[in-house]
Amino acid sequence: MATQFDAETRASRGERINFRATVRQEQLLKAAAAATERTMTDFVLDAAVTQAEKVLADRRYFILTDEQWSDLDRLLAAPTRHTPKLAALLSEPSPFGAAEA
Repeated sequence: MATQFDAETRASRGERINFRATVRQEQLLKAAAAATERTMTDFVLDAAVTQAEKVLADRRYFILTDEQWSDLDRLLAAPTRHTPKLAALLSEPSPFGAAEA
């Protein structure tokens, strides 16, 4: 099962990452890689990159330069483009319950 990560990195990999694992951890990773018909390297890198993306996406504190802050502020201040998908989404009930007035 190839992912976008595999296609983007397979040809351009040049860096090496070394780490130690217990026998049980190695066996578990090898079994999971085999179950998904991937190499252990592909399996471990994909899982690690996915987790890294989640961690970084969930950050609540960012350090920005003045220029980056200005760019973000400009984007947040821009009017929302109303599209059919946005209209459909806004017409659905909130998963957080009824809006309070």
